[in-house]
Amino acid sequence: MNKNMEAEKAARQEILEKVTEYYNNFLKTDKNDFKEGDRISYAGRVFDEKEVVNLVDSSLDFWLTAGRYTEEFEKRFAELLHVKFANLVNSGSSANLIAFMALTAPELGERQIKRGDEVITVACGFPTTVAPIMQYGAIPVFLDVTVPEYNIDVTELENALSPKTKAVMIAHTLGNPFDLKNVREFCNKHNLWLVEDNCDSLGSEYTIDGETRCTGTWGDIGTSSFYPPHHITMGEGGCVYTNNALLNKLIKSYRDWGRDCVCPPGKDNFCGRRFDGQFGQLPLGYDHKYVYSHLGYNLKATDMQAAVGCAQLDKLFGFADARRHNWERLHADLEEVSDVLVLPQASEGSRPSWFGFIMSVKEGAVDSKGEPVTRNRITRALEDHNIQTRLLFSGNIIKHPCFDEYRDTDAYRVASDLKTTDYIMNNSFWIGVYPGLSDEKIDYMARVIKEAVRG
Repeated sequence: MNKNMEAEKAARQEILEKVTEYYNNFLKTDKNDFKEGDRISYAGRVFDEKEVVNLVDSSLDFWLTAGRYTEEFEKRFAELLHVKFANLVNSGSSANLIAFMALTAPELGERQIKRGDEVITVACGFPTTVAPIMQYGAIPVFLDVTVPEYNIDVTELENALSPKTKAVMIAHTLGNPFDLKNVREFCNKHNLWLVEDNCDSLGSEYTIDGETRCTGTWGDIGTSSFYPPHHITMGEGGCVYTNNALLNKLIKSYRDWGRDCVCPPGKDNFCGRRFDGQFGQLPLGYDHKYVYSHLGYNLKATDMQAAVGCAQLDKLFGFADARRHNWERLHADLEEVSDVLVLPQASEGSRPSWFGFIMSVKEGAVDSKGEPVTRNRITRALEDHNIQTRLLFSGNIIKHPCFDEYRDTDAYRVASDLKTTDYIMNNSFWIGVYPGLSDEKIDYMARVIKEAVRG
């Protein structure tokens, strides 16, 4: 090692030691430091000095785009979930976009999703599970969900099927896996793609016939989000993962401008045949780095994001355990008001890594004085006590203004009455169970809810 390299290494070490000192003096917090009236968020980032050190270490490289931390994250993420391929992107929404677009590639032959083909999904969820389908020109087919699982009603799957059906694309709701056994059997029976939107459920597990896997790995493609409220974070960020080598190649292409080349960033002639190929109507030997096999995007993440993610990966399963603990404590605390509130329930065969604790006010519920209990009454009480609440995302996506231009057209199809979806839209809400919550905060939230329910 020459003197310049030794000096650089020493300087970097000194900077990172100072970063650790800075974290301990100015950033470190104690989740148990709580007094009534303090803000209780529905979710939030949980980190220590390792994330900050990694972030600064990456910034000192000044590589900016995907680099060494990206490679490390993709490798370790795939190993943690026991999948062959993982590709980092800039958000969970982009992950859903890339997952869907990969299925539109002509390389898939008869299984290629084309404009006008149908994709089965649910109306009760987050819009970016549905948006790529419609933006491409395929047709989402909406099914209802069940309560208290808040996931797709699998009894309606066969009714939704048509000769145009090519895929099922649905999310695991708030960490609770959907009925993967029946959904996967349905997809296998009819030769359909299965995309698992795993953005709210990283670390959840599901067992089929004695085999346990992480959610996101039972289907053809899984997606994750690393936005700060999610199970791990890198600020903005997401991932698309699969065990299928062809799908992996397509995912990379659509993520990276639609390139045919697989050279990593900053590396030329990775395959050793950069100037040998014949592509489309291009001249023989056209530079492979500038050959485009698809109309793609640039949805890569930066190495600084990946650096934060690498530190978060070490905490993933510990975070999942903390979420389960918080959810179970809250569930036990609220059992006494289960006559008024429908409490959530884990899907059969699952071990959720809960994203939130969802409740629904029973129809016709009244308090001890005979007054009606409504969702707004409870959520107002919680917000008045500085406790954040959230609804189950869109409630019913087709009732939002974004559907005004599509309503009463053939841009989508509704295959059930969506009665439960509408019930959720009117009566359901959720609060947080993320690892930054202490037992004291959990107990306080439960007390506020019980007081609001009883009147």
